[in-house]
Amino acid sequence: MPNIHVIENTLPVAPLRIAALESCHHLAESVNDYIVDFRKTVNKEHLSSPIFSNYLKDNYLIDCEAPRFGTGEAKGVIKETIRGKDLFVMVDVCNHNLTYTVNGRVNHMSPDDHYQDLKRIISAATGKAHRISVVMPFLYESRQHKRTKRESLDCALALEELEKMGVSNIVTFDAHDPRIVNSIPLMGFDNFSPSYQFMKALLRKEKNLQMDKDHLMVISPDEGAMHRAIYFSNVLGVDMGMFYKRRDYSTVINGKNPIVSHEFLGDDVRGKSVIIVDDMISSGESILDVAKQVKERGANKVFICTTFGLFTEGLEKFDDYYEKGYIDQVVVTNLTYLSPEVYKKPYFIVADLSKFLALIIDSSNHDVSISSVLDPTIKIHTLLEKYKRELK
Repeated sequence: MPNIHVIENTLPVAPLRIAALESCHHLAESVNDYIVDFRKTVNKEHLSSPIFSNYLKDNYLIDCEAPRFGTGEAKGVIKETIRGKDLFVMVDVCNHNLTYTVNGRVNHMSPDDHYQDLKRIISAATGKAHRISVVMPFLYESRQHKRTKRESLDCALALEELEKMGVSNIVTFDAHDPRIVNSIPLMGFDNFSPSYQFMKALLRKEKNLQMDKDHLMVISPDEGAMHRAIYFSNVLGVDMGMFYKRRDYSTVINGKNPIVSHEFLGDDVRGKSVIIVDDMISSGESILDVAKQVKERGANKVFICTTFGLFTEGLEKFDDYYEKGYIDQVVVTNLTYLSPEVYKKPYFIVADLSKFLALIIDSSNHDVSISSVLDPTIKIHTLLEKYKRELK
């Protein structure tokens, strides 16, 4: 575990507690188990000191909920004391599987509902916690991060609102546009990328992948994902290509301008395996079209790595493209809700981020540097060296 020696020689800011909303309770339970294991291995010479009171626990999760009335209104309830605690509130705003009733009718919870429940739990803390941090893997309204005409700035408004409620820090992953942090210049904002976890999950599945520039290429599906593709290509030592989305800006369908075509910029992909990296799969239409195009250009294998698998229009098209040979593997994380179907598909690889999140929370609780977590380059190089040795 990185930072282990630093953590052993530092005091926690305050006793750690995790308030997990129902939307991400399973992820939070796994994170909690890792933190329990971490702290059992830490060599503390003075655990009997009052400073380390409640440091070693079997459970850091607190009992909290956001029950709803018959009208659909709700309230946040914390059922134990959090006075003086370092509180981490975890929420998955993309969990569409949860429901509630409104006048006897069933509603599925939307991102707006989850965000309101987050604020309710923060409000229930009523200023008693020593510090409040929010763990929100998919940043709420992150796709509405800029104004191009007369539009709302939802993400910036939400971040400012959390700051005013007393939140000290936001922990998120692959923010659609990291520059959104400019809306809260005085509040902490940690934006992580699961690059190492992507490669670890992919190489565990693919036992004969040649990791050199003659056999592998990284592709960005659009200009917005270029910084991810550049990082991957540099750390892997391979070439990079990019697709440019040509849109019809005279038409709006489902809140966005439809894509007319994808134009490719890059070297020949013929005979090479291709890794397509992006922050999310929403409907999947765009990234599947990119996968089809590189396959038709002669690519050997096509791997898709994306942080958030939302699959807003189901998995049927992914099944079809897999059967036709356009995609070989799709790597997604467990940072947002995944339907049970995803785990059954032969082409899906789920990268578990529980341990990574546990490390982030534990390090933050000790106020130690997490620069080694932010930069996974050394870990990826070590992983690649081990993989290449095993291939020989």
